[in-house]
Amino acid sequence: MFKYQPSIRQKITFGYYAILVIIVGLSIFTFMELRFMEKKIMFGEAISEFFDTTLEIRRFEKNYFLYNQESDYYENIEYVKKAQELLEKNIKGFETIADPRQISSLKNGLKIYKELMEENAGLNRRHNIQKTIMEGKIRKTGKDIITIAEDISKTERRNLQVMLYNSQSILIFSIITLSLLGIAIGQALSRMVVKPLKMLENSMEVIADGRFEKIHIDSKDREIVSLTNAFNKMLKELELRQRHLIQSEKLASLGTLLSGVAHELNNPLSNISSSCQILVEELAEADIKYKKELLSQIDGQTDRARNIVRSLLEFSRDKEFKKERIPLKTLFEETIRFVKGQVPTKVGINLDIPDDIVIFADKQRIQQAFLNLIKNAIESIADEGGVFIKAQKRRAIDKIEAETEIYNYLKYRGKCTLEEDTVDIEIKDTGTGISQELLSKVFDPFFTTKDVGKGSGLGLFVVHEIIEEHDGCIAVDSKVGKGTTFLIRLPIKE
Repeated sequence: MFKYQPSIRQKITFGYYAILVIIVGLSIFTFMELRFMEKKIMFGEAISEFFDTTLEIRRFEKNYFLYNQESDYYENIEYVKKAQELLEKNIKGFETIADPRQISSLKNGLKIYKELMEENAGLNRRHNIQKTIMEGKIRKTGKDIITIAEDISKTERRNLQVMLYNSQSILIFSIITLSLLGIAIGQALSRMVVKPLKMLENSMEVIADGRFEKIHIDSKDREIVSLTNAFNKMLKELELRQRHLIQSEKLASLGTLLSGVAHELNNPLSNISSSCQILVEELAEADIKYKKELLSQIDGQTDRARNIVRSLLEFSRDKEFKKERIPLKTLFEETIRFVKGQVPTKVGINLDIPDDIVIFADKQRIQQAFLNLIKNAIESIADEGGVFIKAQKRRAIDKIEAETEIYNYLKYRGKCTLEEDTVDIEIKDTGTGISQELLSKVFDPFFTTKDVGKGSGLGLFVVHEIIEEHDGCIAVDSKVGKGTTFLIRLPIKE
């Protein structure tokens, strides 16, 4: 059955549309609120106009009663008609803010007021008493109209003020809500999108530190899954190529070994040849005891040559990684024998390793690491000097008490301090040394301080890989003109 697999693009698109929907929703709500405010403001203008019209009615009423001019009367009647029209035209708006009795009073009041004004205008001046009584009724009716209109106008102004306050509150609430929703969506996207990317970044940092660990990202996103698979495939390829690099470096070391083996084989072969010649020449004359001694020498030198060849074959053979218990002193003696043919006459190799120190390691790989370090030490000595190799067991409790400068410097994994009992192996030379600027790069692949064509830059990189493969660590300290010291710490396995 088809299984749906989300993607980062879909999540980002969903977040984008969610924010867009929220913005559009708030925009529509704000637009509707503004439209409502616009209608209220327009109605407020109508209320104000109605109130102003009633004021004009009273003004022309007053002028008419004072000066008795027909123009004031006609103006008064026109404003009364205008007030009636405004009331009828905006009756629904009036009903929303005014009491039905007020609206009824306004309608009846304007109608009565008009009738009274017309009736008053039809009276002759002879009827002064009637006119005076009529004017009193007109003034009272006009005053009632003004009072109701003013109350309605004040109510509308209060309503507008409340509406504006509510609109401000709604606007602030909308901004806060939109901000909080944006933050919430951003946090959700961060957890869904950024978190797996951050995990991927952390995995890349581990790989950058030289540890080819398979990447495991807890994400179902198609892009992350594809990227993880691609990186794991790349890591597998890099690991394979690294093995090839180590193998090529080992093959490059065979040239050194063959030179040493040729030098070492020369002595037993010379002894075998001499013993055979003596035996041939004195075969008939020599006694049985002397013949047995010569044959014993031939047999011993043959075993010696066989062991040299076996060591070479063990080193060159490509075999599976397998740890075993190895006497450290014997291993170094065999390794030194390989490079003996390349050691200048003025360079000495001093070995200071107790017989009882045993390491748990793959012989072929650990021997390659020691061989590379010894070769580098010999090549760093220009004229005369020495290479000093020593080892000692160190308990974890002793390492806490005193640490020398070399223990505190390590490009990879911080300090070279293992929280367990270790075998500390120190390879020191009196060569030219390495500057502090270059010291942090000595374990980088393809980095070399040698002249072009004289080094691949893989020797110390391979050493570092082999030591880490054995759960150990390696540190370096060097001073220009005084020499270089490498410290290797391997855990003790009983």
